[in-house]
Amino acid sequence: MVQLFSPDYFTIKKKGGVSAAQNFTAYLGGSLFQTVIDNPVTAYRQLIQQYAKDAEGKMIEPKLARQQANAVFKSSPVGACLSGLGPRCVGVATKRIPKFGFLLGISYFTSESGQVGYLAAIGASIASAPFINPIRMIEKQQRTAFKTTGKSKPIMEILKESAAKQYKPLFRGTVPLMGHSLASATTGLVGQPQLQKYIQKELGQSGMFGQFATNMIASAAVSPIYIIITNPLSRLEVIMQTSSINKKSISLGEAIKEVVTDSKTYGLRGIFRGQGIGIAKAIVSLSMFHQGRLWCTEAFRSRNERLGLIPTE
Repeated sequence: MVQLFSPDYFTIKKKGGVSAAQNFTAYLGGSLFQTVIDNPVTAYRQLIQQYAKDAEGKMIEPKLARQQANAVFKSSPVGACLSGLGPRCVGVATKRIPKFGFLLGISYFTSESGQVGYLAAIGASIASAPFINPIRMIEKQQRTAFKTTGKSKPIMEILKESAAKQYKPLFRGTVPLMGHSLASATTGLVGQPQLQKYIQKELGQSGMFGQFATNMIASAAVSPIYIIITNPLSRLEVIMQTSSINKKSISLGEAIKEVVTDSKTYGLRGIFRGQGIGIAKAIVSLSMFHQGRLWCTEAFRSRNERLGLIPTE
């Protein structure tokens, strides 16, 4: 069994042709690739969910919220597309290293082959949440001023406001994040690769579908399930993390009541605000993450093979 950061962790295996360390790096590479590609969709979805209420705090039609999000993107297309990208890229290290570290670490301790399974996904979702939440909070806070100023809120301003309250606001929304992260890990990190292998086995033999095509098909199949599970949790995160840091925080119970009120007023449209764009985002995110991960893994494998580092026995 591989011990993290022991010599065996860096040893290249015959099966797969990469070391555990290279596999971990490939996960980070895929995450960075996904982050850059899907940021505009991520920003747009948050604004749709964030604009669920008007200036007086009353729920508005989902259609109107979408129109307001469209107006923000039309007035500041570049700024809106790039909003939150800085924290998200930093988060590839501060968020993904703990998450993938726990995910792959638990996998190597619980599986002889190091295969990522559901037990590892559960452990990683809970253990990594305190590391991930502050970055997600900063990312969402950056977009809160777009409606009034047309610009992202400066990161230093967010940190100063948080410092005045002993940085406690950075941990708003941790509980729904755990549920969101668990759904993401089980469907995206465990389910999607397994489904892709099956699809590649069944469809790839015809020669009509390559790695990228089967990746997209698997992501498209998994994404609706993932979004149905996570969209209400995402709403809770947005409600709790986009409220003003200088004002009283919104508790989990209050956020749930707000979603319930929305559902009573607008039915399923209220619960699943941003559902359509969420599915599109999930397909793009999952596909780009796994494609980037596979590219990195293949690059490491080719390098190891070229240098004769893969054991023959």
